[in-house]
Amino acid sequence: MTAVLVNGVFSDSVPAADRAIHYGDGVFETVAIRDGRPELWLQHVNRLRKGCERLGFTAPDPDLLIREAAQLSRNRDRAVLKIIVSRGSGGRGYRAPGEPSPSRILSLHPWPEWPEEYRLRGIRVRICNTRLGCNPQLAGIKHLNRLEQVLARSEWDDSAIAEGLMLDVEDWLVEGTMSNLFMVRNGGLLTPDLSRCGVAGIMRERVMEVARRRGIRCEVGRFAPSELAMAEELFLTNSIIGIWPVYRADTNDYAAPGEITLLLQSDIENTATGLST
Repeated sequence: MTAVLVNGVFSDSVPAADRAIHYGDGVFETVAIRDGRPELWLQHVNRLRKGCERLGFTAPDPDLLIREAAQLSRNRDRAVLKIIVSRGSGGRGYRAPGEPSPSRILSLHPWPEWPEEYRLRGIRVRICNTRLGCNPQLAGIKHLNRLEQVLARSEWDDSAIAEGLMLDVEDWLVEGTMSNLFMVRNGGLLTPDLSRCGVAGIMRERVMEVARRRGIRCEVGRFAPSELAMAEELFLTNSIIGIWPVYRADTNDYAAPGEITLLLQSDIENTATGLST
């Protein structure tokens, strides 16, 4: 981590009474920085705003956020910007303050050193034992409570496995620990419904937009783990990795990258520069 802004001031600490620390009372975004510019910025800011509204406090002014993001990312070819917005400090107890004063933390991190073969030849994934709880009130937003993902990611140390797939408490496929899931079957896309739990990823939405423009149908629904065996291709998405093909999920093997995965991957990568605003 190279720099942190806490409410606009360079600092390495936050108030001990901040509700982000006590209750995970806030939301966050993880933004790719390329050539000093944040990619998919409007989409990230919009999701951040929706998350704050869902939790019942006001999001920071978008103009203020872009100025602080630019301050941190200027002259950086490639980096990861994390934005945290909490309800702010509010004393002990679950009851939220009547007039919250939200806090914002922007931090810049080095670009992850993932092997290039993840993007080119795909990854191996496993199904996690940790289940996601269902709560429609929190579904879709990127709230600060990530304990389910922390527990799921702690389930394996095998460096050959790059990601884990998570199910909900009713054993439906939902997402990866840090990604969204797509299956390809009969020339179309299948992706899990996120109305009860999971994060509605920015890249997930981008892939669905590109697919629609390409005339590739995309079905959102509930899918059992057994349906992984019926998929012809599998890939994962998020704003940092873009699209990673999957060549193996537990005992299921796939062509990686498959034809549709390659097509979508190419479209996303070729338009990345134009998505920076």
